[in-house]
Amino acid sequence: FCNHVRLTSLGEKPMSHLTKLLVALVWLAALVSVGLAADAKSPRVFIDPADAGPDFPFQGEYVGEVKTDEGQLKFGVQVIALGDGKFEAVAYRGGLPGDGWDKSERVSAKGERKDKAVVFAPAGQDASGVLQDGQITVKAGDQVLGTFKKVQRASSTLGAKLPAGTVVLFDGTSPDKFIGGRMTADGLLMQGAVSKDKFQDFTLHLEFRLPFQPYDRGQGRGNSGFYAQGRYEVQILDSFGLSGENNECGGIYTVAKPAVNMCYPPLSWQTYDVEFTAPRFKDGKKVQNAKMTVRHNGVLIQKDVEISHTTTGAIVRTESPEPGPVYLQDHGNPVRFRNVWLVEKK
Repeated sequence: FCNHVRLTSLGEKPMSHLTKLLVALVWLAALVSVGLAADAKSPRVFIDPADAGPDFPFQGEYVGEVKTDEGQLKFGVQVIALGDGKFEAVAYRGGLPGDGWDKSERVSAKGERKDKAVVFAPAGQDASGVLQDGQITVKAGDQVLGTFKKVQRASSTLGAKLPAGTVVLFDGTSPDKFIGGRMTADGLLMQGAVSKDKFQDFTLHLEFRLPFQPYDRGQGRGNSGFYAQGRYEVQILDSFGLSGENNECGGIYTVAKPAVNMCYPPLSWQTYDVEFTAPRFKDGKKVQNAKMTVRHNGVLIQKDVEISHTTTGAIVRTESPEPGPVYLQDHGNPVRFRNVWLVEKK
């Protein structure tokens, strides 16, 4: 092998033979035992893992180490289902986003299910890998370079304890604190809810679950949003494995992208914890912009970001000294919420 390793995008330079191997692997060929392909007439939006089809169990996050000429190197891998047996895998040197990734260039490769396997096979790469029983085994010829085991992360703020003075907006018993509030039979709040109460400065906690929509892309995939005062949006979107832009999950819409994309796979419960400071006005004129700090799944992704204007899709379209509601956007996708509460700042 070459005497150096540099992780970079496919096609960029320089890359050692071993690094190319890792790239191949980690997206390699994941040979997976899968069932029959989903019926072409099946729904394309899934809210229950039991009904989500044969690709769903293999989408997710994997962590492990690979033997290199630098020694053992840790990688995190996110495997994304794209419908009809197609996949994309994205690798992160050092570990998963928010858990060790060193912010170096991400590496990705596409794969496709063939017969009863899903194979990622970058052209020209002498590498192989098998994803089976929750583990990717990486090989170069007959040599095992390493393994990656599936992990299921959970937000550190999931089910957070309610502080003193909490205003509970939804606890699974009734949607009545929202205009247009609707609740599922299993006690979850549906998208498209506007709080009856209005607020100025606050700390907010909410938990959300994105649907599994493998056939959809971009803004059509698990789209919703949390709006502070009905004016300023933190995007909610299935952005699992994406780069993390200002219109993706954790982005303050069109204003600021997240410091890291902390989006978990769809059908996982995720959290937002938001510190919101309303704009300030004097003599009818704005003298200070709104500000927001956001933690996604317990990781700081936005810090004291100034928001100079209402964002796209706002239901309160103008800024003013008046308080506004909590708005959970209906963008046509079945996003679900639970444990929605806030503490007003006096």
